[in-house]
Amino acid sequence: MLEKVERLIAEINRIHLAYSQDYFETGKVEKVNLKHTFSKVPVKAILDYRLNLHESINDYLMKADVKDIAYVYRVKTSESIVDKIERFSERQDGYPVNSILNDIFGARIILSSADIALVMEKLDDWKEQFGLKNWYLRDKDNYTGIHVYFKNKSNHYYPWELQIWDEKDVDRNIESHRLYKRNFV
Repeated sequence: MLEKVERLIAEINRIHLAYSQDYFETGKVEKVNLKHTFSKVPVKAILDYRLNLHESINDYLMKADVKDIAYVYRVKTSESIVDKIERFSERQDGYPVNSILNDIFGARIILSSADIALVMEKLDDWKEQFGLKNWYLRDKDNYTGIHVYFKNKSNHYYPWELQIWDEKDVDRNIESHRLYKRNFV
């Protein structure tokens, strides 16, 4: 399983770079430094990126070497993005956009406790090997999961996220997400 997780990380990282280059390096859209706060990053640019990603991500994923890996993914909804922007814009401290909108693309994989332990031992190596933004273990508010972030060393590329969950935490994590999300059905 460790090889599959490493391959999933490598493929998400590769796709993130390919998509980001296709989107930002063609001159068709204006690049914005995402280390800025929301006051300097137009919401329309964020939502345009999200829509384009939503419309094209499957073209990238279909060619990825992940067909034998059980994972799920989603592109964050416009409503969720706007809600997050509003919540963080109300705060006194300014937060960089790439720290807040670090999961417009999000994937999730569920592993056994034994595999989680093996992954934890490898994450620092993979961070260096793949140039990942960072990773951390979140254990808060009745939720436990490893979060891995991809940004390919550019402050102009929106980070993407991979969550790695222990199978024993799935029900509790889903319930935690339900309570946290405002518009959960």
